[in-house]
Amino acid sequence: MLLRTLHQALESLMHFERRLEPYFRPQWNRLFREPTARVLQCLINFRRENEGLGLAEEKHYDWEEQSLNDIIDLMADQMRGHFKPGGFERGGNTKTHGIVRATVTIRDDVPYHMQKGVFAEQRSYPAYIRFAGPGPDVPADIEDVGFSSMSIKLMDVPGEKLMDTEHNTQDFPAVCTPTFVTPNTRANARLQYWSLVDMPIYYFINFRESHLLDFMMQSLWNETQYNPLGQRHYSNTPYLLGEGQAMMYSFVPRTEVHRKIPGVPFGRVPFDYLRDNMVKTLDEKDVEFDFMLQLQTDPHAMPVENAAVRWPEELSPFIPAAKIQIPKQKFDSPDRFEFARTLRINPWQGLKEHRPLGNQNRARKRMYYELSALRMKMNDVSHEEPDGSEDLD
Repeated sequence: MLLRTLHQALESLMHFERRLEPYFRPQWNRLFREPTARVLQCLINFRRENEGLGLAEEKHYDWEEQSLNDIIDLMADQMRGHFKPGGFERGGNTKTHGIVRATVTIRDDVPYHMQKGVFAEQRSYPAYIRFAGPGPDVPADIEDVGFSSMSIKLMDVPGEKLMDTEHNTQDFPAVCTPTFVTPNTRANARLQYWSLVDMPIYYFINFRESHLLDFMMQSLWNETQYNPLGQRHYSNTPYLLGEGQAMMYSFVPRTEVHRKIPGVPFGRVPFDYLRDNMVKTLDEKDVEFDFMLQLQTDPHAMPVENAAVRWPEELSPFIPAAKIQIPKQKFDSPDRFEFARTLRINPWQGLKEHRPLGNQNRARKRMYYELSALRMKMNDVSHEEPDGSEDLD
């Protein structure tokens, strides 16, 4: 009871801060975010051992299978507790702000050694992009934890795929933080336990096994969002870029978007103000992002198996590889949101040249598949591979 009361007090404090952040957070970010992140990363790296891995090399751990089973069971229990049959949503990245049509055009100046997979030649791919908030709840936007995701599904992608669930697609999921919420799946299983009992903050601050540094690192990027179309997103887990090369990727916005949040600080804020700002923006203009790639150049400083470590841009800067173009469109129709509920995003749905790396990504293969199957079973719908011809308007 004491822990729950403390957790509720911390949540209330966070919600209060979210309403004030638009007035101070942009300035704070400009002055302090990067210096603070460097200090936190130094402390996180100080505790790490050098595992002696090479570039793009993975290490499998004996605790992975049990941790994965625990994560799937705990997230499935969460979904059953939060949703009713016919209304099941995703266990994570739950609230859909919008799903939009887009085109991803590969640049003609991608460095030769990075011309692998979908980046092998200059061409365009039709795409769907799902913008979403955190989970497993679907709260008012001003009351969420300040987290967002942006998942791209390319279509018309030829080549041998890692999974047989889809045959012509390539998925690129990303979130607004450059590091993952947990360093590995063993820690992720513990977080899912505390999330199931509605006390996720306690995972980070409990005295027996504190993850306070990870919490602080996440807090640097989790903030009051103003418009998903103007938010940078990161892969925060690595992927192959052809054999022997590992990469991170990032989607960097290049368009001015609607940023106003009505009702802050203490008035009535619209429940879906993020979607509203997306609608206003795409009613008026096209939106662009740069699709950026970062190569692993130091296997210890840029680890594959520890997702709490930010790959230093001083060692390997992000390089533009493609342009993401979202044309003006109407996307807030019931058909669009129903389509979003049946859309399956899995980083393993893609080319072997972009195989996901690290224990977090290895877990995603079965975790995403099984939880997606549960969601579709409970909603009595079936998965169909999209090809861009869907009538959603």
